[in-house]
Amino acid sequence: MPERPHHDPDRDFARLNGWDRPFETYPDFDLPTYVGPVSFMKLPWIPDADELARRKPDVAIVGAPFDDAVSHRPGARFGPRAIREAQYTTGSIHSLQLGLEPFEVLDVVDSGDANIVPAWLERSHALIYRKVREVAATGAIPIVLGGDHSITWPSATAIAEVRRPGSVGIVHFDAHADTANADWGVLAGHGTPMRRLIESGAVLGRNFVQVGLRGYWPPIETFEWMKTQGMRWHFMREIEERGAEAVIREAIAEALDGPEAVYLSIDIDVIDPGMAPGTGTPEPGGMLTREVLRAIRQIVGAVELAGMDIVEVSPPYDQAETTAMAANRCALEAITALARRKLAGHPVRFERPAR
Repeated sequence: MPERPHHDPDRDFARLNGWDRPFETYPDFDLPTYVGPVSFMKLPWIPDADELARRKPDVAIVGAPFDDAVSHRPGARFGPRAIREAQYTTGSIHSLQLGLEPFEVLDVVDSGDANIVPAWLERSHALIYRKVREVAATGAIPIVLGGDHSITWPSATAIAEVRRPGSVGIVHFDAHADTANADWGVLAGHGTPMRRLIESGAVLGRNFVQVGLRGYWPPIETFEWMKTQGMRWHFMREIEERGAEAVIREAIAEALDGPEAVYLSIDIDVIDPGMAPGTGTPEPGGMLTREVLRAIRQIVGAVELAGMDIVEVSPPYDQAETTAMAANRCALEAITALARRKLAGHPVRFERPAR
């Protein structure tokens, strides 16, 4: 049997290998994104509602890792984690588009995920509703990372309930209207959330604006129902013919026509699948990523934002992570636009009016 190597107790391996030198250490907030907890932009992780209420942040990220309501390709349950990880910068970042450092202006935290388990659609929607409601009740603006688009039903409902049902409008970027009555008899599928919101009274149809619709779904009769509700929409062909700038200007004017505040819903499939392939229902011929990011800056800069969701990111279909990067940037552009509003003297947090 070979003799065990002799161990010299006086050998200083740290000094021998150069590991005893003084090295500067950094706060977790400034470390690379692949080090430490997985929170959005390495922001403080504060899932507890009481702690949120004490801290009073301006914005809180919420994860809704749920995709049991998809009609085609699954995988969006992995979206929130992928969106959180899809960032290469850390610390006090500077926006070249808006010329400011958003995290020096706003207090932004990550409030963690709704308590989701698989294969239980009703429970998941209930827990998403509860999570978003408790965050919104603290006055923070929830930015919800999905998840399939059915999560907009509980999420926007929670925010409308905290503020006042019928007072919140929605600007909805999507290839699809998501106003079907049912998906093969399922009322809570990801093709139905906008109809459920309007039917419930949480959001009024006349306060609903859609941008980027294209393709071959939903059926024409669905648009007849939308018309009776007073909904307004802009097909992708309008953007092709008139340009994104003109369409977004019109959508902002429509969004401000009545509502006290606006909920922004971004289905990542509004972006052309050549730029954002990681989604469950890719629809060729969509908007450019830069058009969507600019639209978010313009809208959030012009309205009082009640909340936002970014949905349908399905990482398994995009090994290069470009879809998650686009979604991450959607959230970041909204945060930066909110920071500019705050610098201009506009309130960001929601303060419940005194009775």
